[in-house]
Amino acid sequence: MNANNSLSIEFFPPKTPEGAEKLRAVRQALYPLKPQFCSVTYGAGGSTQAGTISTLKEILSEGMAAASHFSCIGATRDSVRQQLAEFKAMGVKRLVALRGDLPSGYGAGGEFQYASDLVAFIRAETGDDFSIEVAAYPEIHPQAKSAEADLQAFATKVKAGADSAITQYFYNSDAYFRFVEDADKLGVHIPIVPGIMPISSSSQLLRFSDACGAEIPRWIRLRLQGYGDDIASIKAFGLEVVTDLCDQLRAGGAPGLHFYSMNQSATTLAICKNLGLSA
Repeated sequence: MNANNSLSIEFFPPKTPEGAEKLRAVRQALYPLKPQFCSVTYGAGGSTQAGTISTLKEILSEGMAAASHFSCIGATRDSVRQQLAEFKAMGVKRLVALRGDLPSGYGAGGEFQYASDLVAFIRAETGDDFSIEVAAYPEIHPQAKSAEADLQAFATKVKAGADSAITQYFYNSDAYFRFVEDADKLGVHIPIVPGIMPISSSSQLLRFSDACGAEIPRWIRLRLQGYGDDIASIKAFGLEVVTDLCDQLRAGGAPGLHFYSMNQSATTLAICKNLGLSA
């Protein structure tokens, strides 16, 4: 599989035994895609840490490479050092280093202000033990002061020691290619892998996008709203839109695709089948 065909898949830690059982079946359905790794998210202030660890252990025991999201808000050097040792002992070799969101009612606290501080600390403490991914925002981080400031923050994370980046999801390939070009001008040459959000529910997508600052192009928004509660039409339209987006990204040289699975398998499998990436 060449680099352009490589893919990875993100899961979130299930909150119930039923959710954990369902996720096991979802993973087995997705493994034939031969993901380079499966990543597991981490709640605000590490609120889902136990669930993250147990999901990572299961993925590793199933013979897959596992990457842990790792947020540093509220963390101390000692707590991070302890977690790095735990990840290493488990066999995790890849981390997605993030600043993370503050849990509600939390003061800023902690010894790390930015994701770049965390990246630099992981590198200083562990050398090349971990491959480090960082986040990228083709449509600009919602809290960034400006597009330029956001690009500079991204470059700082890379210079601190990141190996590659995964983007926030988007539906406009031009935004991605412009971001890669602008990063290149700043001397950033690591792989920047586009994050792909399948569309299976319009209300969920609109809620997520409003929360995280991802842009839904007006024509997509209006089409989704026009379908109302017609789930079959929403799914068929979503499949077409996201397949087309992935085609554009791959044709333009994107180094791979990172699927935000939402702990579902059907839409990711359908997109990969359309792309000729299924087993």
